[in-house]
Amino acid sequence: MTITATNPYLKGNFAPVRKEITSDTLEVIGHLPPELSGMFVRNGPNPQHSPIGQYHWFDGDGMLHGVRISDGKATYCNRYVRTTGWKIEKQAGKAIWTGLLEPQQTKVPHGISKNTANTALVWHAGQLLALWEGGAPYVIKLPDLKTVGEYTYHGQLTSAFTAHPKIDPIIGEMMFFGYSFEPPYLQYSIVSAEGKLVRTVPINLPMGVMMHDFAITENYTIFMDLPLTFSAKRAQRGKSPIMFERDRPSRFGIVPRYGDNSSIYWFESPSCYVFHTFNAYEEEDEVVLIACRMSSTNVLINKDTQLDPEGDIPRLHRWRFNLTDGTVREEMLDDVPAEFPRVNENFLGQKTRYGYAARMAGSSEPLVDGIIKYDLSNGKSQTHEFGEGCYGGEAVFVPRPGSTVEDDGWLITFVHDQSSKTSEMIVVNAQEMTTEPVARVLIPQRVPYGFHGTWVSEEQL
Repeated sequence: MTITATNPYLKGNFAPVRKEITSDTLEVIGHLPPELSGMFVRNGPNPQHSPIGQYHWFDGDGMLHGVRISDGKATYCNRYVRTTGWKIEKQAGKAIWTGLLEPQQTKVPHGISKNTANTALVWHAGQLLALWEGGAPYVIKLPDLKTVGEYTYHGQLTSAFTAHPKIDPIIGEMMFFGYSFEPPYLQYSIVSAEGKLVRTVPINLPMGVMMHDFAITENYTIFMDLPLTFSAKRAQRGKSPIMFERDRPSRFGIVPRYGDNSSIYWFESPSCYVFHTFNAYEEEDEVVLIACRMSSTNVLINKDTQLDPEGDIPRLHRWRFNLTDGTVREEMLDDVPAEFPRVNENFLGQKTRYGYAARMAGSSEPLVDGIIKYDLSNGKSQTHEFGEGCYGGEAVFVPRPGSTVEDDGWLITFVHDQSSKTSEMIVVNAQEMTTEPVARVLIPQRVPYGFHGTWVSEEQL
């Protein structure tokens, strides 16, 4: 008798929920601050149908979970992002595309891959975009989370669109990039505050790499050419086309915001991988980057991959790139594994004192058991713990309206209690991290673990 192991990302609170609901009366334990008014929306993978072959957590169709807060009350709804691929599979009544761990399909009439729009969200120029780094964004209508459709900036979009665009909080410009496994391997774009795609330039890389995130400062954009590489030759030999190459150094490219290949500074440092950056800023002759660094990653592991016992353990690091003498200094700031970093985005690209990250639980799956608040001025930290058997995800910082104090606001995330199998949204006072949440909003159905969220203020709504 053969016993088939259940995919860990299809069971427990990683398992999808298929029901889309709307609930106008949510129970609140504690008190929602009266000035907290707007909508918290989080994206994540939620396969519509049983997957074909091996399922990777990154494969699922995008599902949005939204909690709207107003006058101390909260409402909830969840909706699939109705992408083109989602509609095709909905009509077929089954999955058509395989995922990242399966060989590429070359005979699917609708294309070799499906834009799932399952990773992150950004609010810019009056609209909410659901993002997936392999394709175009999808416009989402608020507050009902209905999918409006794919958005290509009136046909101007010529690349994929990162899941982590950066918005300059002072002038409102949005920077994004798209990577490809065919030349040009990287394209860098700028969208004006009004929402017009004004500039796209290619950035030369030696080969295709998986580049998940980047960073900006007041005057520069920082790209990470890290050794998670793509090779068509490997694929032709029947091996995994995507592989972490430990013998290749990490390269960081720093380009003036309106620069190109002719003005980029390249720096080399030891081999590593970074999924997410905290922030970056300028200090005298240096550009400083803070991010969650791993020695390597097994994220797309298959039978060809040699496991690194230290792989996929993210820890807070700082790099200092000296633009005058070309040197780079790298240091670990904390040895506690942490991911999904966020800052008060009113200070993005500037030197910040505080940052927030999800504390990893040390389990075989990416479970999060608390929120760490870092004080980067003195190296200290505080942790809000979710409690025994309770796990959450990325915490989004919501600034208190009108405040100019960097940590004056709240941290919002979904938390799941594995014993009661219930989910809630918690609101934590960012200045009182170790106390109980100021409010717990009980969600009427399970909210699976997911990826990234955003806050849309009532004013923006």
